[in-house]
Amino acid sequence: MGRALSVLWRAPDLNPITGKARSIPVLNPVDPYGRVFTFSWLGFMLSFWAWYAFPPLLTKTIKADLHLSAADVANSNIVSLCATLLLRFAVGPVCDRYGARITFASLMLLGCVPIGLAPLVRDAAGLCAARFFIGVLGATFVPCQVWCTAFFDSNVVGTANALAGGWGNAGGGVTYFIMPAVFDSLVSRQGMSDSTAWRVTLVVPLACLLTCALGMLFLCPDKPLDDDDDRKGRAQSIETRSSEADADELRGAAAVPGTITGSTTPDEEKGTPAESRRAAKDGTVAKPKWRATLSVVFCPQSLFHVATYACSFGAELAINSILASYLQANFPTLSQTRAGNLAAVFGFLNFVARPLGGAVADVLYNSFGHSLWLKKAWIICCGLVAGTLLIVIGRVDPSEQSGGGLGTMMALIVLTAMFLEAGNGANFALIPHVHPAANGVVSGITGGGGNLGGVLFSIIFRLLGDGKGYGKAFWIIGASHVGLNLAVSCIAPEPARQAGSQGP
Repeated sequence: MGRALSVLWRAPDLNPITGKARSIPVLNPVDPYGRVFTFSWLGFMLSFWAWYAFPPLLTKTIKADLHLSAADVANSNIVSLCATLLLRFAVGPVCDRYGARITFASLMLLGCVPIGLAPLVRDAAGLCAARFFIGVLGATFVPCQVWCTAFFDSNVVGTANALAGGWGNAGGGVTYFIMPAVFDSLVSRQGMSDSTAWRVTLVVPLACLLTCALGMLFLCPDKPLDDDDDRKGRAQSIETRSSEADADELRGAAAVPGTITGSTTPDEEKGTPAESRRAAKDGTVAKPKWRATLSVVFCPQSLFHVATYACSFGAELAINSILASYLQANFPTLSQTRAGNLAAVFGFLNFVARPLGGAVADVLYNSFGHSLWLKKAWIICCGLVAGTLLIVIGRVDPSEQSGGGLGTMMALIVLTAMFLEAGNGANFALIPHVHPAANGVVSGITGGGGNLGGVLFSIIFRLLGDGKGYGKAFWIIGASHVGLNLAVSCIAPEPARQAGSQGP
């Protein structure tokens, strides 16, 4: 038990070819791998918090101060996703060319500019402009995942990506908890007016973003090995070894079985030439070229992830924007702060649900013959259950007027969040296997697909009842989940040529 827990803080065992970690030192930010992991999730969490800094105060305080209609609020929610949608598609190849760390920190520093200027907003047009440019921060998800994939080996990469993405996505809960609390403190203790207080509140995420971005630039490495020639050289060296001592040395590098450490394949344990070649290939990221990039973008496996992530993460984004408003519409006695605290639960569940999605995928992969079909089946399962629960929320639509209880509403929201967010983690547990040499491209278009889903689902919320037809929007979104997941369920989890090359 003690040894199993020690992987949380001790320096990880490394893949001898790629230099990737075979365990996740979650509690050891001093170790380079632990430091990269910490900055990955922390940077994305702070970015997500700043990206969603407006919604907790938008329904009441900002709406009244800027004289906004419900349609104006809904429009700003849609606009906030548009910049992220465009950037996520572009950022993947940028990560492959310039490195995830530089891309990550650059996006955070760029996002600091509109966050710093946002207090100058005076009307609906200014709000939309500010939220559009703040949307740059949503694209940090792509380098977050690409960076983790570069540092963690295939036996734990699903868990690493799910933890970093999940804890990062929890920024959607952090913002609903912190922003109203800071606002209330400024009004009650500092005597500020509502109009001044919500503007000053934006300084908090700005300061956190700036500090984290600078730390990322000056304290973290780009990748575990300095160049890909070193990786290939290690693979060739292993292929030339024939002594039993060398084989024993490689067997000793195997990871400790467990959720945070996963397991290794027989070829990895033996250090066979086949595994050496495959590991070197999987650890090498190619500089993107247009023809190769297009073939990756339009392959069925990439489109599978775009579709399923558009459902899971797209719904999460859209719901996160309107949840406090939905709660106040159905339960008018809720205050802005109380509604925000309840809505925060949806985002905070990312601390558990998204990592759970990736961990389950890794357990299935490591326990049943390294089958990628099981990882894919888990994605579909999450999508179908989440879609069904969204339909239930829309049809039941609990409210004070209908006699439905707040407890019923929150129970349904929690269950839905668990499967939506687990589906996000499951997606990025499979993605590193799809096109290892173009992982940034696949991660980028998948992340862009999530934002595309968010835009489309936000438009549904906007069009129904002039931004107030929440119940009907929920069941329409749920039905689209079920239909789209079933439509892509027959696509193989990896390209046929690549699947054939995985063996010895």
